[in-house]
Amino acid sequence: MKRVVIIGGGISGLSTALYLKEQAASAGHEIDCLLIEKGSRLGGNILTEKVDGFLIEGGPDCFLSEKPWAAQLCRHLGLGDQIMPTTEENKGTFVLSKGRLHEMPDGLILMVPTKIMPLITTSLFSWLGKLRMGFEIFIPPRHSKEDETLGSFVRRRLGNEALDKIAEPLVAGVHAGDPETMSMRASFPKFMEMEDEHGSLVKGMLARMKKAKEVQRASSGPRPTMFMTLKGGLSEMINAIVSRLGSSSIKLNTSVSRVEEKGGKYFLTMEAGGAIEADSVIFSTPAYISSWLLVELDNPLSEKLQTIPYVSTATVTLAFNASEVKLPKSFGFVIPRVEERKIMAATFTSRKFAGRCSDEYVMIRCFVGGSKNEYLVALDDKEMVDMVRGELKDIIGLNAEPVLSRVYRWRKAMPQYTIGHLERVRWISERVHQHPGLYLTGSAYNGIGISDSIREGEITAKKCLDYLFQKDAQA
Repeated sequence: MKRVVIIGGGISGLSTALYLKEQAASAGHEIDCLLIEKGSRLGGNILTEKVDGFLIEGGPDCFLSEKPWAAQLCRHLGLGDQIMPTTEENKGTFVLSKGRLHEMPDGLILMVPTKIMPLITTSLFSWLGKLRMGFEIFIPPRHSKEDETLGSFVRRRLGNEALDKIAEPLVAGVHAGDPETMSMRASFPKFMEMEDEHGSLVKGMLARMKKAKEVQRASSGPRPTMFMTLKGGLSEMINAIVSRLGSSSIKLNTSVSRVEEKGGKYFLTMEAGGAIEADSVIFSTPAYISSWLLVELDNPLSEKLQTIPYVSTATVTLAFNASEVKLPKSFGFVIPRVEERKIMAATFTSRKFAGRCSDEYVMIRCFVGGSKNEYLVALDDKEMVDMVRGELKDIIGLNAEPVLSRVYRWRKAMPQYTIGHLERVRWISERVHQHPGLYLTGSAYNGIGISDSIREGEITAKKCLDYLFQKDAQA
């Protein structure tokens, strides 16, 4: 029986293990799949806690409906009836600009304006900024295959205000990154495709919206919102995967200290002693952890993996008595770095998704750290909560005493797709190919979201099985 060892128990490793097991069974193959996780729990950055009637997401709280792989996996796991949209009557986002909250104009999709009047009437942009954004349809396409930073791209197509007030804070909230170093081709390839195909982001976005409406008209069922989640929290997906894998396929509190390759086999040395032999090994750990484990097996590969940078972030969830808090009707607000605040964004959690807490309370989740203020992640819990409360008081006048507070730190958990990322990943992929049966998967390479990680897990599982059993067929 072939043995596959997966190192790392986040969503990448878990989805890879699930697809390995199911694809092998479907093809009539027998494999022994073992997932090793150094910590005491599974799920990686996905962490749902239920405390005194509050449902708290410590890491991501949703997945994008545009990328179907997470929703597909949830349905496959029997969680289809648990998939939940955002509460659309509260829809909207504010942007902090010059110390004041401004509603993001209707029709502004990510950073692209698709409606004229909301752009004209918004208080967020100056008249010069509005004209510059409207002029986007006349800007000639770049037609270059060279990489470009997000900052350069948005400045070139939409102007400085669109970058400072929309693109940068939205990106900071999702990627925790710096637009002046972030790779467009790796992080936002669809925008570059729009420019290439339509000559304009506005024209390209309108074409995409038209196509999406046609697809929706042809489909049945309710229209999904941009962000979707699970009624019981995203850890429900983790629990369902673990249930399918079974406890015999998982080792918690187990650390690998070394990986060697001998005679077509891999030998994993455990920190606590002992070794495991495998026909294939899959690393679903952060790139810098994989680098450390591979330093003796392939030093050039190890060094290249170190060139993928990571930043640390934290989330702080606070709950208040609803009678003591007056929030603007929206999902929350984002903060441009030019405002020089200590939080990146705030989500009004109880407004965004139903069932996060009872109507007696409101819940707010703030984002800390990232490429600009990474040092703040080192604050202790009290300092972090006090800092966040001070920011909320300054920005929305919230001075109530929280009835609950939770701090979650994610140290070096967010990979950064900087300029040249695709070339780095291509080099890494070619180098890994020199070690048959060895695979790298996870958010460091081809997409940072939950859906991307799930898709990569499925692809990696197929590659691994093809290697294991085509090798037998050729023997």
